[in-house]
Amino acid sequence: MKVLNAKEIPKIIENGSYVGVDGFVGIGVPEEILLNLEESFLKEGKPNSLNIIFAAGFGDGKTRGLNRFAHEGMIKTVIGGHWGLAPNLGNLAMQNKIEGYNLPQGVIAQMFRDMAAGKIGTLSKVGIGTFVDPELEGAKINSVTKEDIVLKLKILGEEILFFKNPKLDIALLRGTTADEDGNISYENEALFLEGLHIATAAKNAGGKVIVQVEKIVKRGSINPKLVKIPGILVDYVVVVEDMKNHMQTYGEDFNYGFVNNNAIFNSNKKVFNLDERKIIARRCALNLKQDMKVLNYGIGMPESIALILEEEKQDKNFIPTVEPGAIGGIPMGGLDFGASFNPICIIGQPAQFDFYDGGGLDMAFLGLAQCDEIGNINVSKFGPKIAGCGGFINITQNAKEVIFCGTFTTGGLEIEIKEGKLKILKEGKIKKFIKNVEQITFSGDFARKNNRKVTYITERAVFELRKEGLTLTEIADGIDIEKDILENMEFKPILADKIKKMDTNIFLEKPMGLKF
Repeated sequence: MKVLNAKEIPKIIENGSYVGVDGFVGIGVPEEILLNLEESFLKEGKPNSLNIIFAAGFGDGKTRGLNRFAHEGMIKTVIGGHWGLAPNLGNLAMQNKIEGYNLPQGVIAQMFRDMAAGKIGTLSKVGIGTFVDPELEGAKINSVTKEDIVLKLKILGEEILFFKNPKLDIALLRGTTADEDGNISYENEALFLEGLHIATAAKNAGGKVIVQVEKIVKRGSINPKLVKIPGILVDYVVVVEDMKNHMQTYGEDFNYGFVNNNAIFNSNKKVFNLDERKIIARRCALNLKQDMKVLNYGIGMPESIALILEEEKQDKNFIPTVEPGAIGGIPMGGLDFGASFNPICIIGQPAQFDFYDGGGLDMAFLGLAQCDEIGNINVSKFGPKIAGCGGFINITQNAKEVIFCGTFTTGGLEIEIKEGKLKILKEGKIKKFIKNVEQITFSGDFARKNNRKVTYITERAVFELRKEGLTLTEIADGIDIEKDILENMEFKPILADKIKKMDTNIFLEKPMGLKF
């Protein structure tokens, strides 16, 4: 193991290298290394034509994280799980200036583990029927992306996807402490992610492993049980010079509660006003049952469900999980997303997705951006914008029950809630229930074939995915089916024989009295 300054790292990475990078939003990102790679390329044009692969998207939507790769000529190919936090990288792909693939986050995490073992590919059912399926788009983002890295096979009579594994030349990782032998611990890191597997994959392929840390300590001073990347895998250690390039998350320099389970939570929460967000979260919470213990909340609207359970004093009945590896505690949002406050456990990302893919989640709550008459959902691509699927496909395809939640329309929607009734004051400009989604991130057909229970919840209506199609089952009191629902859809859903009224308690200021 050799200790280097971050400025020396660009000289180690050859043009055209295949680079595995770790990170989740702002957690575990080797920011100082990425910063110096960017500066070297802009000044000297090296390293260039890099091929990068990452499981989770990481960045702040502006300049940090993956955004540091977003320069024409710096990148040749990208295989990524989520692109939304690096919009400039997405722009390069949409302009056909780089080759790009969007694979499920969990699949890429498991690919790293298989790459470590020298396997040429990864088998998974995740992605069948979605844009990842070779019969649709094969996970390709643009027209210059030609190579087929996803194949569809039939094994033992079942359809399965085969994802080709690249060989890594470089691993760019981050830990907290290194000892003199290069053993790496993660004591201040909010997640473990897949650092061990990326390091092993690169080392076993004859590549170089580079790890950014806060400090170096004497040989043997790290408890062996705390070592997450053994020194036998590490070639270079970079001690960070500016701790702003080693924040625990992009939102926090360091939060004790993200790595312990005995911190005092100071929510500083504002009053959760009765609006469309609260209505939707309340209706979602009504789908929970006492025997549903393990949950996943997607980012955005679904985060509010946890607030409802806390408000109703029912949060202790359920265990939330976050896809990169946190179990229990309070899932964080925004630039802290991925961390949990006072988690009961933190495991590696590949292991978390093993749990998800095997059907471990009792219920998952995910966002609703676009929905069509088949029940397909799109959250990954909108016109020229690549958001990416992240862990959405793994989660929605395998959870025992899935709820998609969001407003019925978007772009200026205004509502009024009075005496338990809902009134639409101003309709949103953009319809979410459309004839054909732009991209299939969730396959209604696949869900039906596998007997998945799927519900779509909005502030004014509830739909279920039934064998005969998307079916309207509930409406809010005060809502007119023709005017407020059907006129704002590009297709006519199936109408249930008896359409129920949504629970009045959802629309009242007082607590619902939720109990399990």
